[in-house]
Amino acid sequence: MNTPQPSRPRNVLFLCTGNSARSILAECLLRDLGKDRFAAYSAGSFPKGAVHKLALRLLAEQGIATAGLRSKSWDEFARPGAPAMDFVFTVCDQAAGEVCPIWPGHPITAHWGIPDPAAVADDGRGAPMLAFREAWQMLQTRIKLFLALPFAALDRAALAREAGAIGRLRADAAEHQAS
Repeated sequence: MNTPQPSRPRNVLFLCTGNSARSILAECLLRDLGKDRFAAYSAGSFPKGAVHKLALRLLAEQGIATAGLRSKSWDEFARPGAPAMDFVFTVCDQAAGEVCPIWPGHPITAHWGIPDPAAVADDGRGAPMLAFREAWQMLQTRIKLFLALPFAALDRAALAREAGAIGRLRADAAEHQAS
């Protein structure tokens, strides 16, 4: 059985604990690469309250607009009237282990763990920015693989399997598959 094509873009929520780096990068990447096929959002279980300055710098370097970006709670997306999510992806191991809200619409969920670039100590040689660039590359690879899925040909169970498989790919294998 094929999954019916939505009459609207598919909604995707990226979750992380602080919603200041990885989930923000994923949101921006999917908005950029997914165009009108996807609506991307991000949130955190314990939002930091601000987007990490190196995430903003990296997005600016990539030519991606940052206006309106903010660190926000996942509670915003569990409330009545929130957009119904089609997919929810955790991008940090801590958020994956937390009890998530009940999402309206019963979205497909998967864990796409990415090392936390914000946790990298400044060594005076640019290690934090390098970590942000590596996180960006991993997220970009996974999102490109996700966008390449034949959505019209896959049922819900198959989409869930594929989304989960994308999250289990090692970074080097994922980069090879996406190219």
